[in-house]
Amino acid sequence: MTDSGSLQIEPIAEIRTDFREKFGLPRQSGLVPELRGEIIFRPAYSHPDAVRGLEKFSHLWLIWGFHAAQKQNGKGWSATVRPPRLGGNTRIGVFATRAPYRPNPLGLSCVRLEQVDAAAQPVRLIVSGIDLLDGTPIYDIKPYIPLADCKPDAAEGYTAQTRQHLLEVDFPAELLALLPAEKQQAAIDVLSLDPRPGYSDDPERQYGVSYAGMDIRFHVSGSRLTVCKVIPVQEKE
Repeated sequence: MTDSGSLQIEPIAEIRTDFREKFGLPRQSGLVPELRGEIIFRPAYSHPDAVRGLEKFSHLWLIWGFHAAQKQNGKGWSATVRPPRLGGNTRIGVFATRAPYRPNPLGLSCVRLEQVDAAAQPVRLIVSGIDLLDGTPIYDIKPYIPLADCKPDAAEGYTAQTRQHLLEVDFPAELLALLPAEKQQAAIDVLSLDPRPGYSDDPERQYGVSYAGMDIRFHVSGSRLTVCKVIPVQEKE
């Protein structure tokens, strides 16, 4: 704590994922269970005792930083934001959203804990259901406690309007085979969530999601997404 009472924090770890760009990332954690990440602790916090007992929990809360958004924005925070899923025109108070441009650019994700590797140096955690960019700084990790954290009767707010928005994905077998077998279902599920901004509905426009080192290009007509090309990221035109 400083004399003014403000809290000074620093990352305890970084996460490695298959997403180098924000476009295509699930908008919330848990939407694509197959998406995995590896949390790598920084030297000062890479101690086996720090994760002792963590393996007994199935899920974790991650508190992390919107590092990429802050680099791109440079304008600080805004009192209202325009959620993409509401078409990009409706303004909502920033504290009623999970938008990145906040007074304190912190994110919150609930992920499944797959493995604790306390014997490694640095200490590592394997998690799934991620919604984080590669290299995202992790500021804290807490166990998910069902008794306290699960609220089945919680109100959904405006998110109830958009949670069932899914696309049918046509991913030709010869293109799907260009991805590692263990990442194919995750890629399909990511695309089914419709990565496009809510205000974008041009069937002629080609989009691209960078995932697992590949640029997955597609177009959308109605409720159907069709993959038309898969190329290594370094060969993007």
